[in-house]
Amino acid sequence: MYFGSVFCIQSGNLLPMKFLYFFVFALFFSCTKSLEEKCFTKGEEKSNYVEEKSYTVKQILDEKPDYLEINNLKNFRDFKQDSLYSHELKWKNYDERMKDYDVFREKFSDQFMCFGKQTVDKVEYSLGRNNLGYWLLKIENNKPSAYFLGLSFSHYYLNEIQDKPIIKDGFLQVEGSLVKIIKVAGLPGYDDYSAMEDGKLFKINLKDLIQDSDSDGYNDIFEKSFGLNHQNKDSDGDRINDFDDTNPMFRSEKNKFSELYQRLLPEYAGAPDFKKLHYYFEVFETDCDYFHQVNPDYRILFAPDEKNKQINYIKVTDVFHHGISKIEKNEKDPERFYIHTWGSSSSTSFVAKYKNGKWELEMTGQIVS
Repeated sequence: MYFGSVFCIQSGNLLPMKFLYFFVFALFFSCTKSLEEKCFTKGEEKSNYVEEKSYTVKQILDEKPDYLEINNLKNFRDFKQDSLYSHELKWKNYDERMKDYDVFREKFSDQFMCFGKQTVDKVEYSLGRNNLGYWLLKIENNKPSAYFLGLSFSHYYLNEIQDKPIIKDGFLQVEGSLVKIIKVAGLPGYDDYSAMEDGKLFKINLKDLIQDSDSDGYNDIFEKSFGLNHQNKDSDGDRINDFDDTNPMFRSEKNKFSELYQRLLPEYAGAPDFKKLHYYFEVFETDCDYFHQVNPDYRILFAPDEKNKQINYIKVTDVFHHGISKIEKNEKDPERFYIHTWGSSSSTSFVAKYKNGKWELEMTGQIVS
């Protein structure tokens, strides 16, 4: 376990070793939330949601990834033109357009919305987008690979209609715009975009993009963006390669409360075999160790509750589409608990009772917006 490096010992003031151990032990527990604090609450927690101010162009450029180069274009398709034209094209020639991407839909099991297809020396490329962000998709010798770009869709818009080759001179070169998200009142989850600056060429060296230091199947940019260890193919040390692990950040443990959280994970009727969908993740915001210990059917990632502790990509990108609250205890009945879940358009409250080694859940309320 990492204890950090916050020690207030001045040079020359050497403490006896046993007192030093006690000091470190006390310091660690005084600075660290207990399991009770991280997983349980004495009452319903109030939401402290504050709508974030949109980034300015200067902020986006100041905080752009080091591997990203942004050039200004003289001739370009602006955001409005691309979004309107691509939408019209999508529905007028939907079936024909989908045929162009059949090979990507087949190889990646519809995990991405695909656009910007290109063939280079018998290698098929396409841009892709899913709930996490933008990717470069590649099919070579019938083998699919996907490389995360690390460009937040909250700030970057990649044109669906790419007039020029996206792979050129050893670079991924994609036309697009700098944008901001506009919240649509009364329609949570249905946000709109507004362009701040059009006519941008986003360039990433392919060597930087495809780098996979631990050879686990995920590029370094992806692992750094979401908190996985890009230098160890088994981030949580459970002897399962991150690429095949449905919970790659934490070891799954079977216990009373991890089973409760697992019961409350979102369910998908008629879903495919999620274990084969290597690029589909649900991301949850929680510090609760019991939640971290679930053993899900589909891939999940976690981020800290406190925004200032989150990795920058997650801070600026809306990747949280579901959530599960802390557990509220019932002081009169130690086997009875209260908990609620939320999604993009609803919140549901439950009474959970642990009886004969199993959880019984009763829905007590639901709010649909």
